[in-house]
Parts: sequence; C-alpha cells; structure tokens
Amino acid sequence: MTRPASTHTAILLIATLLTTASGVAADKTVGPEKARWEQVRNRAINFLKSAQDDDGSWTSPQAAGLTALATTALLESGLKADDPVVSRSLSFLESLSQKDGGIYHPKTLHRNYETSIAMLALHAASRSATPAARKRYASHVAKARKFLKNLQWDKGEGLETTDPGFGGAGYGKHKRPDLSNTQFFQEALLSAGVTKDDPAMKNVLLFVSRCQNLESEHNTTPFAGKIGDGGFYYTPAAGGTSQAGLAANGGLRSYGSMTYAGLKSMIYAGVQPSDPRIKAARTWIQANYTVRLNPGLGQQGLYYYYHTFAKSLSVLDLDLVKDSAGVRHDWRSELFDQLAKLQRPNGSWVNRAPRWYEGDPNLSTTYILLALKYCQPRPSKATRP
Repeated sequence: MTRPASTHTAILLIATLLTTASGVAADKTVGPEKARWEQVRNRAINFLKSAQDDDGSWTSPQAAGLTALATTALLESGLKADDPVVSRSLSFLESLSQKDGGIYHPKTLHRNYETSIAMLALHAASRSATPAARKRYASHVAKARKFLKNLQWDKGEGLETTDPGFGGAGYGKHKRPDLSNTQFFQEALLSAGVTKDDPAMKNVLLFVSRCQNLESEHNTTPFAGKIGDGGFYYTPAAGGTSQAGLAANGGLRSYGSMTYAGLKSMIYAGVQPSDPRIKAARTWIQANYTVRLNPGLGQQGLYYYYHTFAKSLSVLDLDLVKDSAGVRHDWRSELFDQLAKLQRPNGSWVNRAPRWYEGDPNLSTTYILLALKYCQPRPSKATRP
C-alpha cells in the first residue's frame, strides 16, 4: 500500500532513533541473497496458484477475507491483474459486492474484515488493470469506503469519545472493536484516499492509543498504567482483552503482532517520533526483537506476526534494528532465513499451532508471501540516494 507522504519525515526520524547505518560498507546490501529470495517467493506463488478453487476462491467460497488476502499477496508479488489466477479471484471478489456497499460473503459474520481486505486487493489490482476495470474497481471501493465508515465504533453506535472502544473497528460479529481489525480498516481507508486528517482517521488514533500499555493524556483507561511497557494488546473495549492474557495485577499483557500493528497504525495516523507513544513502542520492540516466535504468544499467530513485523519495520524504513543489548540485526535477512527454513517442500507454510486458522496452508502461505515482499534485498542506506 502507498505510504502517506505526510509521514515521510516522521518515518526517517524514527529510523534514526531505532538504528543507524553507520559503519556499514558503502556497497553493503541488506536482506537475503536475491536468488534465494526469488526461489522461495516463486515456490510460494506457485503453491498459491495451484491451490485456488475453480470459482476463484481459496479454501472456501465463504472465506472471502482469505481470498482477498491471497489476491493481494499475489499482486504485491508482481503478478498482474490479467494473470488468470488473479483475474478469477478478482471476479470472485467483485461478485461479493453488496447493496450496502460492503464486499463480503452474504453469510459472513466478518463484514468489516472482508470488506477492508477486498478494498486492498482492488487497490493493488488497479495498478495493472485495464481502464475499464480500474473504473469498475474504483466504483466498488467508493461504496465500500462509505460502508466501512458506517461500521466504525463512534457516536453512531451511541459511544462517547471517552469510551475505550470509540474509533475502533471489529470483525462485524463481536460486540467490541479490536486492534487487529482496526489496522486493516485504517489501511483500507488510506488506500481509498482517506487522509489522516479525516475524522475517521483521528478516531482510529484515539482507539489505537488506548490499546497501548502506556498511561498518558491519550490513554486513561483502567489498564493504561498497570503494565506500562509500551507494547500493545488486542482491545481495551468491553472489559479489555489480550490474547497474551492478564498480568497478576489485572493488566493486559503486550504481545508482538499487536505491538507492530499498533506502531504502524500510529505512523499512518501521523504521530511524530518525539511522541512518548512512539518512543515507548520503540523500546518494547528493542526489548522483544525476535524472528523465532510471536513475543507473548510463542508459536500462536506466528505467521500473522511475521507479516506485521515485516510490514511495520518496512514502513519505518529500517535497515537494521538494534535490540536492548545493543546488537544490530539485519531483520530482512534474519526473517528470510527463518521463513526459508520453515517452508515446506510444496512451497507452502503451515503453523503447527493452528490457532486463528494458521493450520490452513493457504492462509499461512498468504501471510508469508506478504512478508517476503518486505524482505527483498536492497542497497543499505549508505548507498541509497
């Protein structure tokens, strides 16, 4: 997805805070060796292409979110909108366009989730589509943008701005919003041209700030100061939930995938690097850097973690991450090596901890293909203009 131009300065400053390229040779390339990266990525692409069903979906026609993610992953991996596999999936997604403007399966309980990711897929497809297809996709996206705004938890749902759930977005079935769905909601609106100054985006920032273990003027929820490590958790709404569980004092434990998602969402919302929220999140990342597990959850949600980890560090424009011990890590190379080791002979990935459907090779492979985009080798900052 195109990064908002207004965040460029903030991203560069955050990169300076988190790491430095000093001492790196002028001809240094960060990331994996290109031929290996291409080999692993191509095997993943071929697996996903072979796993598509005849109707253009993956796994099940009702798994519209997975199909939209897979479509986006293939497009972001260099396939064009007229590729036969991509074309079938785009037609399938268009067939899910509903009268209310959403793009979801009629029997779903995940209207926001499916619509958000379908918008990302159509946005990615528009770059290589014919003029007629681009016009059609734009029409779908415009209607979906209005639909999503109506789903956001705000005064329309009877909430005051002080409510912990205000500004967030959920799956569409739960009676509360969460950070995972809110990040997809935010990215979908950004891809549809909504700016950070839009009320919907400002409200997203209110919610995201309340998902952080940091007490401040932006977060006065009952959980804000109980842990205070600067990481993020699933939701402060409806009594609060962390997939990593509760601390002894009742605090909501931070964990990896949500911390990267929360930091990325703040950058997209225009939060500056000098802000205490960014500094605290940076400190958590330095203390919990790893490519072996999802910090706080172990192997659960690992492939989702790999995706948010890679995308967030890419958004921050980092070559290296310095951990709390002062060790600098070429995160692209380290993540790639881990992914290559976990890839199965048929090109897919499967999480042996199958929570959140990561036992489905189509979903896990989709997450990794998205992550691989951000792992690709490139010149270090010392040689980039």
